[in-house]
Amino acid sequence: MRLKRHSNLVSDHAFLSPSYYHWINYDEGKLRHRWKTARAALEGVEDHRYAAEAIALREFQMDDEHTLGMYINDCIRWRMEPELIVYYSDNCFGTADALSFRNRVLRISDLKTGTTRTSEHQLEAYAALFCLDYDVSPYDIEIELRIYQSDEVREYTADPAHIAFIIDKIIEFDGHINELRLEEEL
Repeated sequence: MRLKRHSNLVSDHAFLSPSYYHWINYDEGKLRHRWKTARAALEGVEDHRYAAEAIALREFQMDDEHTLGMYINDCIRWRMEPELIVYYSDNCFGTADALSFRNRVLRISDLKTGTTRTSEHQLEAYAALFCLDYDVSPYDIEIELRIYQSDEVREYTADPAHIAFIIDKIIEFDGHINELRLEEEL
């Protein structure tokens, strides 16, 4: 028998993939829930792509009462850069949804399209990475963090001491990971 290659599907995964075999134990209700969650995640990816493009092109949105429009319009007003990578090492970097640094004020905004309650901790980690990447002390700047979700904006002023704590943790853990890599090579 000659085995089929299905070359058009290489690097793709089916919804009912053996790699994620838990669906074997689902009932119809659980299947529907997972399908809707997966579809929402895809819509979130598309919303982020659209937002990044609109911000880059400075295309203000007519609907500024809902999450996406509020996020885009605020990012344009504050002249933020969309999808900006902040980097410390190959072990620790990330892509902030939108970021700006002007007049000693660091602004980081995050677009959340899901309904799960979120936290400012992700944004604090981006702020710490920014400080490391650009050699800026968190004590010398203001840090404004915003989460856009469910048609509201949650604003946080970051505590410089907490950002410094995260910076120290990044440096420490980066060193540990590098040591682990060396141990693997031996």
